[in-house]
Amino acid sequence: MMSAVSRESYAAAGERLAAYAAGAPAEAVAATAEEILSLASLLAGEPRLRRALSDPAREGQDRAGLLRSVFAGKVGAATIDLLSALVVGRWSSAELLNAVERIGVDALLAAADLGGELAEVEDELFRFGQVVDGSPELASTVSDSSALPERRIALVHSLLVGKARPVTVRLAELAVRGFGGRNFAAGLSRLVELTAERRERQVAYVTVASPLSELAQGRLATALSGIYGREMSLRFTIDPRILGGISVQVGSDLYDGTVARRFVDTRNALVAR
Repeated sequence: MMSAVSRESYAAAGERLAAYAAGAPAEAVAATAEEILSLASLLAGEPRLRRALSDPAREGQDRAGLLRSVFAGKVGAATIDLLSALVVGRWSSAELLNAVERIGVDALLAAADLGGELAEVEDELFRFGQVVDGSPELASTVSDSSALPERRIALVHSLLVGKARPVTVRLAELAVRGFGGRNFAAGLSRLVELTAERRERQVAYVTVASPLSELAQGRLATALSGIYGREMSLRFTIDPRILGGISVQVGSDLYDGTVARRFVDTRNALVAR
C-alpha cells in the first residue's frame, strides 16, 4: 500500500497518463504500456538503478534526468514522460517498482478503455480466477512461486490464448509474476478491482448457494451503491456449501449472512455456555 506522499506522486503520474491517453490511439497507448511493464521487469532485476531512481538525497529533477539518460532512445517519449513524472516523487525503492508496474497496468487498461473492452476484460479476469479456484491442482500449479514463472505463464497461455482478449492474457501473466508483490490470487483480484475502478465502479464479491434472479441482483447492486456511493460491479460465486443466504465482500468489508455462518455462530454460542 502506498504512503500518503507516494499516493500524491502517483496521482501526478496518473494525470499525465490521462492526458496522454486522451490524445493517442489505443495501439500507441498499448505499446507504451508494454514498454513500461518491460522496464518494470528490468528494474526488478536492477536494485542499484532502482535505488538511484528513488534516492531521497537526489532532487526529483535529478532523478528524472538520470532516468532519461539511461533509457533515452531505448523506449518512446511517452514512456520517458510518464516514468519521469513518477521518479520526481518520493518513493522507497520497493514502492517505486510497484508504482512503475502499476502505471504500466493503468496504461494497459487505458488502451482497453479506448478500445471499448474494459467490461469484457474485467469479466474474463474474474472468470479465469473462478476456473483456477475450481481446480485445486491448477490453483497449486499457477500459484507455485518456487516454479519458473515462464512455465506457469505457458500454462496460463494454454488456458486463455484464443479464448480471452490479449489484454486479459497480459494481466493474467502479471498476476502469475506476483503483481505488486502479491500472490497469484491476490494479484488477480487486485487487477479485477483496478479494471472496475477504471470503469468508475467498485467490485463486490458475492457468494450465494444458487443464482440470484436479475431483480434480486439489481436490488443488491442498488443497496451496495447506496452504502459505498458509487456504482458496483457484482461478481458472483455459486457455492452450495453455504446452504443459503448471502456473503458479500467489498474491499476489507465482509457481510456474511449465510446459513453456514449462522450454524457456526450457533454452535460456538452453545459451546461457550
